[in-house]
Amino acid sequence: MPRIVLPEDLEILIAPIAKRPEGMSLAEIERALEEKIPRRTLQRRIAALVDRKRLEVIGEGRSTRYRLAPITGAGNLAAQPAVIKGEAEVYVPISPASEEIKAYVRQPIQGRRPVGYDMAFLESYVPNETAYLPEDLRRQLHAIGRSPAADDRAGTFAREILNRLLIDLSWASSRLEGNTYSRLDTERLIEFGQRAEGKDATETQMILNHKTAIEYLVHDIGRVGVNAESIVAIHALLSDGLLPPVEGGRLRQRAVEIGGSVYLPMALPQRIEEVFGIVLETAARISDAIEQAFFLMVHLPYLQPFEDVNKRVSRLAANIPLVRENLCPLSFIDVPQKAYIDGILGVYELNRVDLLRDVFVWAYERSCQQYVAVRGQLMPPDPFRLRYRAQLAECIRAVVRVGPPATEVSIRRVVPAAVARDDADQFVKLVLLELEGLHPGNAVRFGLRPLELAPWEKADQ
Repeated sequence: MPRIVLPEDLEILIAPIAKRPEGMSLAEIERALEEKIPRRTLQRRIAALVDRKRLEVIGEGRSTRYRLAPITGAGNLAAQPAVIKGEAEVYVPISPASEEIKAYVRQPIQGRRPVGYDMAFLESYVPNETAYLPEDLRRQLHAIGRSPAADDRAGTFAREILNRLLIDLSWASSRLEGNTYSRLDTERLIEFGQRAEGKDATETQMILNHKTAIEYLVHDIGRVGVNAESIVAIHALLSDGLLPPVEGGRLRQRAVEIGGSVYLPMALPQRIEEVFGIVLETAARISDAIEQAFFLMVHLPYLQPFEDVNKRVSRLAANIPLVRENLCPLSFIDVPQKAYIDGILGVYELNRVDLLRDVFVWAYERSCQQYVAVRGQLMPPDPFRLRYRAQLAECIRAVVRVGPPATEVSIRRVVPAAVARDDADQFVKLVLLELEGLHPGNAVRFGLRPLELAPWEKADQ
Protein backbone atom coordinates (compact mmCIF):
# COMPACT_ATOMS: atom_id res chain seq x y z
CA MET A 1 0.00 0.00 0.00
CA PRO A 2 1.55 3.36 -0.99
CA ARG A 3 2.40 5.75 1.83
CA ILE A 4 -0.08 8.62 2.33
CA VAL A 5 1.50 11.99 1.54
CA LEU A 6 0.68 14.50 4.27
CA PRO A 7 0.04 18.18 3.39
CA GLU A 8 2.96 19.33 5.54
CA ASP A 9 5.28 17.00 3.58
CA LEU A 10 4.35 18.88 0.43
CA GLU A 11 4.41 22.43 1.81
CA ILE A 12 8.11 22.33 2.69
CA LEU A 13 8.83 22.13 -1.06
CA ILE A 14 6.83 25.25 -1.92
CA ALA A 15 9.00 27.90 -0.17
CA PRO A 16 12.27 27.33 -2.08
CA ILE A 17 10.46 26.98 -5.40
CA ALA A 18 8.52 30.22 -4.75
CA LYS A 19 11.83 32.11 -4.56
CA ARG A 20 12.72 31.08 -8.12
CA PRO A 21 10.15 32.34 -10.64
CA GLU A 22 12.15 30.74 -13.45
CA GLY A 23 11.65 27.34 -11.79
CA MET A 24 14.02 24.75 -10.28
CA SER A 25 15.33 21.40 -11.40
CA LEU A 26 14.92 18.33 -9.19
CA ALA A 27 18.57 18.55 -8.16
CA GLU A 28 18.23 22.26 -7.25
CA ILE A 29 15.17 21.54 -5.12
CA GLU A 30 17.03 18.74 -3.41
CA ARG A 31 19.96 21.03 -2.56
CA ALA A 32 17.68 23.81 -1.31
CA LEU A 33 15.99 21.64 1.32
CA GLU A 34 17.35 21.86 4.84
CA GLU A 35 16.21 18.31 5.61
CA LYS A 36 17.36 15.79 3.02
CA ILE A 37 14.66 13.68 1.41
CA PRO A 38 15.34 10.46 -0.54
CA ARG A 39 15.25 11.08 -4.29
CA ARG A 40 12.29 8.73 -4.95
CA THR A 41 10.29 10.30 -2.11
CA LEU A 42 11.04 13.76 -3.44
CA GLN A 43 9.90 12.74 -6.92
CA ARG A 44 6.61 11.38 -5.52
CA ARG A 45 5.94 14.59 -3.58
CA ILE A 46 6.67 16.81 -6.56
CA ALA A 47 4.38 14.65 -8.69
CA ALA A 48 1.67 15.07 -6.05
CA LEU A 49 2.06 18.86 -6.18
CA VAL A 50 1.86 18.78 -9.98
CA ASP A 51 -1.33 16.62 -9.78
CA ARG A 52 -2.84 19.12 -7.34
CA LYS A 53 -1.91 21.96 -9.73
CA ARG A 54 0.34 23.61 -7.12
CA LEU A 55 3.35 23.21 -9.43
CA GLU A 56 3.72 23.18 -13.19
CA VAL A 57 6.33 21.37 -15.29
CA ILE A 58 8.56 23.27 -17.71
CA GLY A 59 10.65 21.46 -20.31
CA GLU A 60 11.32 17.73 -20.43
CA GLY A 61 14.07 15.20 -19.91
CA ARG A 62 17.19 16.68 -18.30
CA SER A 63 15.78 20.19 -18.83
CA THR A 64 12.71 19.54 -16.68
CA ARG A 65 12.03 22.29 -14.14
CA TYR A 66 9.24 22.96 -11.67
CA ARG A 67 7.71 26.30 -10.72
CA LEU A 68 4.62 27.59 -8.91
CA ALA A 69 1.53 27.11 -11.01
CA PRO A 70 -0.40 30.28 -11.81
CA ILE A 71 -3.60 30.67 -9.82
CA THR A 72 -6.56 30.35 -12.16
CA GLY A 73 -10.21 29.75 -11.70
CA ALA A 74 -13.62 30.02 -13.27
CA GLY A 75 -17.01 30.82 -11.90
CA ASN A 76 -20.57 31.61 -12.88
CA LEU A 77 -22.25 34.86 -11.89
CA ALA A 78 -25.98 35.15 -11.50
CA ALA A 79 -27.63 38.49 -10.84
CA GLN A 80 -31.04 39.17 -9.43
CA PRO A 81 -33.20 41.28 -11.72
CA ALA A 82 -32.07 44.94 -11.68
CA VAL A 83 -29.41 44.20 -9.03
CA ILE A 84 -25.70 43.93 -9.84
CA LYS A 85 -23.13 43.43 -7.13
CA GLY A 86 -19.39 43.35 -7.48
CA GLU A 87 -16.24 43.54 -5.43
CA ALA A 88 -12.72 44.47 -6.44
CA GLU A 89 -9.55 44.82 -4.44
CA VAL A 90 -7.70 48.10 -4.80
CA TYR A 91 -4.11 47.27 -5.72
CA VAL A 92 -1.20 48.66 -7.69
CA PRO A 93 -0.07 47.36 -11.11
CA ILE A 94 2.39 44.52 -10.53
CA SER A 95 4.70 42.27 -12.56
CA PRO A 96 4.33 38.47 -13.01
CA ALA A 97 7.13 37.96 -10.46
CA SER A 98 5.19 40.09 -7.99
CA GLU A 99 2.03 38.09 -8.69
CA GLU A 100 3.91 34.97 -7.54
CA ILE A 101 4.94 36.69 -4.29
CA LYS A 102 1.40 37.90 -3.74
CA ALA A 103 0.03 34.39 -4.29
CA TYR A 104 2.51 32.93 -1.81
CA VAL A 105 1.93 35.43 1.02
CA ARG A 106 -1.84 35.23 0.54
CA GLN A 107 -1.78 31.55 1.47
CA PRO A 108 -3.00 30.61 4.95
CA ILE A 109 -0.16 31.00 7.41
CA GLN A 110 -0.09 27.22 7.91
CA GLY A 111 0.94 26.84 4.27
CA ARG A 112 4.00 29.10 4.53
CA ARG A 113 7.32 27.89 5.82
CA PRO A 114 8.70 29.62 8.97
CA VAL A 115 11.93 31.49 8.25
CA GLY A 116 14.43 33.55 10.25
CA TYR A 117 16.66 36.50 9.43
CA ASP A 118 18.97 35.58 6.55
CA MET A 119 22.23 37.53 6.72
CA ALA A 120 23.07 36.45 3.17
CA PHE A 121 20.23 38.66 1.90
CA LEU A 122 22.03 41.74 3.22
CA GLU A 123 25.56 40.53 2.43
CA SER A 124 24.63 39.87 -1.20
CA TYR A 125 24.02 43.59 -1.72
CA VAL A 126 27.09 45.51 -2.90
CA PRO A 127 26.53 49.30 -2.95
CA ASN A 128 26.70 50.82 -6.44
CA GLU A 129 27.12 47.37 -8.00
CA THR A 130 23.95 45.64 -6.86
CA ALA A 131 20.72 47.51 -7.57
CA TYR A 132 17.16 46.68 -6.54
CA LEU A 133 15.97 49.34 -9.00
CA PRO A 134 17.31 48.88 -12.57
CA GLU A 135 19.24 51.82 -14.01
CA ASP A 136 16.60 52.78 -16.56
CA LEU A 137 13.92 52.79 -13.86
CA ARG A 138 16.06 54.95 -11.58
CA ARG A 139 16.65 57.36 -14.44
CA GLN A 140 12.90 57.59 -15.03
CA LEU A 141 12.16 58.22 -11.33
CA HIS A 142 14.86 60.89 -11.13
CA ALA A 143 13.32 62.64 -14.13
CA ILE A 144 9.83 62.81 -12.64
CA GLY A 145 11.11 63.52 -9.13
CA ARG A 146 13.40 66.43 -10.03
CA SER A 147 12.20 69.67 -8.44
CA PRO A 148 12.74 73.33 -9.38
CA ALA A 149 15.01 73.53 -6.31
CA ALA A 150 17.33 70.77 -7.55
CA ASP A 151 20.42 72.95 -7.37
CA ASP A 152 19.52 74.77 -4.15
CA ARG A 153 20.53 74.03 -0.57
CA ALA A 154 19.57 70.57 0.73
CA GLY A 155 15.93 70.38 1.81
CA THR A 156 14.79 73.52 0.01
CA PHE A 157 12.01 71.84 -1.96
CA ALA A 158 10.69 69.90 1.06
CA ARG A 159 10.56 73.14 3.05
CA GLU A 160 8.64 74.84 0.25
CA ILE A 161 5.90 72.19 0.32
CA LEU A 162 6.21 71.38 4.04
CA ASN A 163 2.63 72.24 5.01
CA ARG A 164 1.26 69.88 2.37
CA LEU A 165 3.88 67.19 3.09
CA LEU A 166 3.11 67.21 6.83
CA ILE A 167 -0.53 66.41 6.16
CA ASP A 168 -0.01 63.92 3.32
CA LEU A 169 2.79 61.87 4.85
CA SER A 170 1.40 61.94 8.41
CA TRP A 171 -1.97 60.74 7.17
CA ALA A 172 -0.81 58.20 4.58
CA SER A 173 1.90 56.59 6.74
CA SER A 174 -0.47 56.37 9.72
CA ARG A 175 -3.20 54.87 7.51
CA LEU A 176 -0.82 52.08 6.49
CA GLU A 177 -0.70 51.20 10.21
CA GLY A 178 -4.51 50.99 10.42
CA ASN A 179 -5.09 54.56 11.65
CA THR A 180 -8.69 55.65 10.86
CA TYR A 181 -8.16 59.42 10.77
CA SER A 182 -9.38 60.88 7.48
CA ARG A 183 -7.16 63.24 5.54
CA LEU A 184 -9.44 66.13 6.49
CA ASP A 185 -9.27 65.14 10.18
CA THR A 186 -5.48 64.99 9.86
CA GLU A 187 -5.38 68.45 8.30
CA ARG A 188 -7.49 69.91 11.12
CA LEU A 189 -5.28 68.27 13.75
CA ILE A 190 -2.03 69.50 12.18
CA GLU A 191 -3.17 72.97 11.15
CA PHE A 192 -5.40 73.86 14.11
CA GLY A 193 -4.67 71.31 16.84
CA GLN A 194 -8.28 70.07 16.55
CA ARG A 195 -8.64 66.41 17.51
CA ALA A 196 -11.21 64.31 15.65
CA GLU A 197 -14.19 63.18 17.69
CA GLY A 198 -14.58 59.49 18.38
CA LYS A 199 -10.95 58.66 17.60
CA ASP A 200 -8.68 56.75 19.93
CA ALA A 201 -6.00 58.85 21.64
CA THR A 202 -3.40 56.49 20.19
CA GLU A 203 -4.43 57.45 16.66
CA THR A 204 -4.13 61.14 17.48
CA GLN A 205 -0.71 60.58 19.03
CA MET A 206 0.45 58.66 15.96
CA ILE A 207 -0.46 61.55 13.64
CA LEU A 208 1.21 64.17 15.85
CA ASN A 209 4.33 62.01 16.16
CA HIS A 210 4.59 61.83 12.38
CA LYS A 211 4.29 65.61 12.18
CA THR A 212 7.09 66.13 14.69
CA ALA A 213 9.36 63.57 13.02
CA ILE A 214 8.79 65.03 9.54
CA GLU A 215 9.59 68.53 10.79
CA TYR A 216 12.77 67.22 12.38
CA LEU A 217 13.76 65.53 9.12
CA VAL A 218 13.08 68.58 6.94
CA HIS A 219 14.27 71.41 9.18
CA ASP A 220 17.44 69.62 10.33
CA ILE A 221 18.32 67.95 7.03
CA GLY A 222 21.76 69.54 7.21
CA ARG A 223 22.50 67.24 10.18
CA VAL A 224 20.08 64.38 9.50
CA GLY A 225 21.55 61.57 7.43
CA VAL A 226 21.57 57.85 6.83
CA ASN A 227 23.23 57.09 10.14
CA ALA A 228 22.38 55.56 13.50
CA GLU A 229 21.92 58.89 15.29
CA SER A 230 19.27 60.10 12.83
CA ILE A 231 17.37 56.80 12.55
CA VAL A 232 17.27 56.43 16.35
CA ALA A 233 16.03 60.03 16.68
CA ILE A 234 13.25 59.40 14.14
CA HIS A 235 12.21 56.33 16.11
CA ALA A 236 12.16 58.30 19.37
CA LEU A 237 9.88 60.94 17.80
CA LEU A 238 7.55 58.43 16.10
CA SER A 239 7.19 56.23 19.21
CA ASP A 240 6.64 59.08 21.70
CA GLY A 241 3.69 58.14 23.93
CA LEU A 242 3.13 54.88 22.03
CA LEU A 243 5.92 52.82 23.60
CA PRO A 244 7.29 52.87 27.16
CA PRO A 245 9.71 55.83 27.40
CA VAL A 246 12.72 53.54 27.81
CA GLU A 247 12.01 51.89 24.43
CA GLY A 248 11.88 55.13 22.40
CA GLY A 249 15.06 55.51 20.36
CA ARG A 250 16.58 52.31 21.77
CA LEU A 251 17.49 49.20 19.80
CA ARG A 252 15.47 46.11 20.60
CA GLN A 253 16.49 44.09 23.66
CA ARG A 254 14.21 41.06 23.23
CA ALA A 255 12.71 38.73 20.65
CA VAL A 256 9.58 39.83 18.79
CA GLU A 257 7.10 38.17 16.47
CA ILE A 258 5.43 39.57 13.36
CA GLY A 259 1.65 39.27 13.37
CA GLY A 260 0.31 37.45 10.31
CA SER A 261 3.76 36.29 9.20
CA VAL A 262 5.92 33.19 9.57
CA TYR A 263 9.04 35.38 9.71
CA LEU A 264 11.00 35.31 12.99
CA PRO A 265 13.31 38.37 13.29
CA MET A 266 16.77 38.22 14.82
CA ALA A 267 16.59 38.00 18.62
CA LEU A 268 20.09 38.52 20.11
CA PRO A 269 20.49 42.22 21.16
CA GLN A 270 24.23 42.37 20.44
CA ARG A 271 23.69 40.92 16.99
CA ILE A 272 20.83 43.35 16.28
CA GLU A 273 23.10 46.29 17.10
CA GLU A 274 25.87 44.90 14.91
CA VAL A 275 23.64 44.27 11.89
CA PHE A 276 21.88 47.63 12.37
CA GLY A 277 25.28 49.25 11.89
CA ILE A 278 25.97 47.15 8.78
CA VAL A 279 22.59 48.04 7.25
CA LEU A 280 23.18 51.77 7.71
CA GLU A 281 26.81 51.58 6.58
CA THR A 282 25.71 49.76 3.42
CA ALA A 283 22.90 52.25 2.79
CA ALA A 284 25.18 55.25 3.33
CA ARG A 285 27.52 54.03 0.58
CA ILE A 286 24.74 53.96 -2.05
CA SER A 287 25.28 56.96 -4.31
CA ASP A 288 21.86 57.02 -5.97
CA ALA A 289 19.28 58.71 -3.70
CA ILE A 290 16.27 56.77 -5.00
CA GLU A 291 18.03 53.39 -4.74
CA GLN A 292 19.15 54.38 -1.24
CA ALA A 293 15.56 55.24 -0.28
CA PHE A 294 14.28 51.85 -1.45
CA PHE A 295 17.13 49.97 0.25
CA LEU A 296 16.10 51.53 3.58
CA MET A 297 12.47 50.58 2.96
CA VAL A 298 13.57 46.97 2.46
CA HIS A 299 16.19 46.40 5.12
CA LEU A 300 15.03 48.42 8.13
CA PRO A 301 11.72 46.54 8.48
CA TYR A 302 13.45 43.24 7.69
CA LEU A 303 15.87 43.67 10.59
CA GLN A 304 13.18 45.02 12.97
CA PRO A 305 15.82 46.91 15.00
CA PHE A 306 13.25 48.45 17.37
CA GLU A 307 10.58 47.05 19.67
CA ASP A 308 7.88 48.47 17.38
CA VAL A 309 7.29 51.30 14.87
CA ASN A 310 9.88 49.85 12.45
CA LYS A 311 7.88 50.28 9.24
CA ARG A 312 7.05 53.88 10.12
CA VAL A 313 10.73 54.56 10.72
CA SER A 314 11.61 53.03 7.34
CA ARG A 315 9.06 55.18 5.50
CA LEU A 316 10.43 58.40 6.95
CA ALA A 317 14.04 57.22 6.63
CA ALA A 318 13.41 56.58 2.92
CA ASN A 319 12.73 60.31 2.61
CA ILE A 320 16.14 61.35 3.99
CA PRO A 321 18.05 60.94 0.70
CA LEU A 322 15.14 62.38 -1.29
CA VAL A 323 14.91 65.52 0.86
CA ARG A 324 18.70 65.97 0.87
CA GLU A 325 18.82 65.82 -2.95
CA ASN A 326 15.77 68.12 -3.35
CA LEU A 327 13.90 65.32 -5.08
CA CYS A 328 10.16 64.98 -4.69
CA PRO A 329 9.50 63.40 -1.28
CA LEU A 330 7.67 60.09 -0.93
CA SER A 331 4.33 60.64 0.82
CA PHE A 332 2.76 57.15 0.30
CA ILE A 333 -0.46 58.93 -0.61
CA ASP A 334 -3.18 56.51 -1.86
CA VAL A 335 -0.97 53.41 -1.41
CA PRO A 336 -3.28 50.41 -0.78
CA GLN A 337 -2.52 49.01 2.66
CA LYS A 338 -2.80 45.39 1.49
CA ALA A 339 -0.36 45.89 -1.40
CA TYR A 340 2.20 47.44 0.95
CA ILE A 341 1.82 44.64 3.52
CA ASP A 342 2.08 41.95 0.82
CA GLY A 343 5.28 43.58 -0.42
CA ILE A 344 6.77 43.66 3.08
CA LEU A 345 5.80 40.01 3.65
CA GLY A 346 7.54 39.10 0.39
CA VAL A 347 10.75 40.58 1.82
CA TYR A 348 10.26 38.92 5.22
CA GLU A 349 9.42 35.43 4.04
CA LEU A 350 11.01 35.11 0.60
CA ASN A 351 13.75 37.78 0.58
CA ARG A 352 12.24 38.98 -2.69
CA VAL A 353 11.79 42.70 -3.35
CA ASP A 354 9.76 42.56 -6.60
CA LEU A 355 6.35 43.31 -5.09
CA LEU A 356 7.58 45.97 -2.66
CA ARG A 357 9.48 47.54 -5.57
CA ASP A 358 6.28 47.76 -7.63
CA VAL A 359 4.55 49.42 -4.67
CA PHE A 360 7.47 51.82 -4.18
CA VAL A 361 7.60 52.84 -7.84
CA TRP A 362 3.82 53.37 -8.02
CA ALA A 363 3.88 55.33 -4.76
CA TYR A 364 6.74 57.55 -5.90
CA GLU A 365 5.12 58.30 -9.23
CA ARG A 366 1.89 59.14 -7.38
CA SER A 367 3.72 61.44 -4.96
CA CYS A 368 5.42 63.24 -7.83
CA GLN A 369 2.06 63.76 -9.56
CA GLN A 370 0.67 65.28 -6.35
CA TYR A 371 3.52 67.71 -5.85
CA VAL A 372 3.82 68.70 -9.49
CA ALA A 373 0.26 69.99 -9.11
CA VAL A 374 1.17 71.74 -5.86
CA ARG A 375 4.30 73.44 -7.24
CA GLY A 376 2.31 75.96 -9.28
CA GLN A 377 0.27 76.97 -6.23
CA LEU A 378 3.24 77.57 -3.93
CA MET A 379 4.13 80.98 -2.64
CA PRO A 380 7.87 81.54 -2.93
CA PRO A 381 9.65 81.18 0.42
CA ASP A 382 10.36 84.37 2.33
CA PRO A 383 14.18 84.87 2.23
CA PHE A 384 14.03 87.05 5.36
CA ARG A 385 12.23 84.36 7.33
CA LEU A 386 14.62 81.68 6.09
CA ARG A 387 17.63 83.78 7.11
CA TYR A 388 16.35 84.28 10.64
CA ARG A 389 14.53 80.97 11.16
CA ALA A 390 16.60 79.96 14.20
CA GLN A 391 16.44 83.46 15.75
CA LEU A 392 12.67 83.57 15.15
CA ALA A 393 12.17 80.32 17.09
CA GLU A 394 14.46 81.56 19.88
CA CYS A 395 12.58 84.85 20.20
CA ILE A 396 9.11 83.25 20.20
CA ARG A 397 10.15 80.78 22.89
CA ALA A 398 11.41 83.65 25.03
CA VAL A 399 8.23 85.71 24.57
CA VAL A 400 5.95 82.78 25.38
CA ARG A 401 7.92 81.81 28.46
CA VAL A 402 7.88 85.39 29.79
CA GLY A 403 4.15 85.59 29.14
CA PRO A 404 1.77 88.06 27.47
CA PRO A 405 1.11 90.71 26.51
CA ALA A 406 3.42 90.58 23.50
CA THR A 407 4.16 94.11 22.34
CA GLU A 408 6.84 95.61 20.18
CA VAL A 409 8.58 96.81 23.31
CA SER A 410 8.54 93.41 25.06
CA ILE A 411 9.67 91.62 21.88
CA ARG A 412 12.59 94.02 21.31
CA ARG A 413 13.92 93.08 24.76
CA VAL A 414 14.44 89.46 23.64
CA VAL A 415 15.48 89.96 20.00
CA PRO A 416 18.63 87.78 19.55
CA ALA A 417 21.89 89.60 19.02
CA ALA A 418 22.36 87.77 15.70
CA VAL A 419 19.55 89.86 14.14
CA ALA A 420 21.13 92.79 12.30
CA ARG A 421 20.15 96.23 13.62
CA ASP A 422 18.78 97.26 10.22
CA ASP A 423 16.54 94.17 10.21
CA ALA A 424 15.16 94.60 13.73
CA ASP A 425 11.91 96.38 12.77
CA GLN A 426 11.00 93.79 10.15
CA PHE A 427 11.98 90.98 12.54
CA VAL A 428 9.66 92.30 15.29
CA LYS A 429 6.76 92.48 12.81
CA LEU A 430 7.44 88.86 11.80
CA VAL A 431 7.44 87.75 15.45
CA LEU A 432 4.08 89.50 16.07
CA LEU A 433 2.61 87.83 12.97
CA GLU A 434 3.77 84.36 14.07
CA LEU A 435 2.46 84.89 17.62
CA GLU A 436 -1.00 85.70 16.24
CA GLY A 437 -1.12 82.30 14.56
CA LEU A 438 0.49 80.30 17.37
CA HIS A 439 -1.47 77.24 18.60
CA PRO A 440 -0.69 73.77 20.05
CA GLY A 441 -0.60 72.20 16.59
CA ASN A 442 2.24 74.38 15.27
CA ALA A 443 4.08 75.34 18.49
CA VAL A 444 6.52 72.46 17.92
CA ARG A 445 8.02 74.46 15.03
CA PHE A 446 9.44 76.82 17.62
CA GLY A 447 10.58 74.15 20.08
CA LEU A 448 7.58 74.66 22.40
CA ARG A 449 5.64 71.84 24.03
CA PRO A 450 1.85 72.08 24.64
CA LEU A 451 2.41 72.35 28.42
CA GLU A 452 4.59 75.42 27.88
CA LEU A 453 2.02 77.02 25.58
CA ALA A 454 -1.01 76.44 27.83
CA PRO A 455 -0.29 79.30 30.32
CA TRP A 456 0.32 81.66 27.40
CA GLU A 457 -3.00 80.79 25.77
CA LYS A 458 -4.88 81.06 29.04
CA ALA A 459 -3.39 84.45 29.95
CA ASP A 460 -3.95 85.79 26.42
CA GLN A 461 -7.72 85.08 26.45
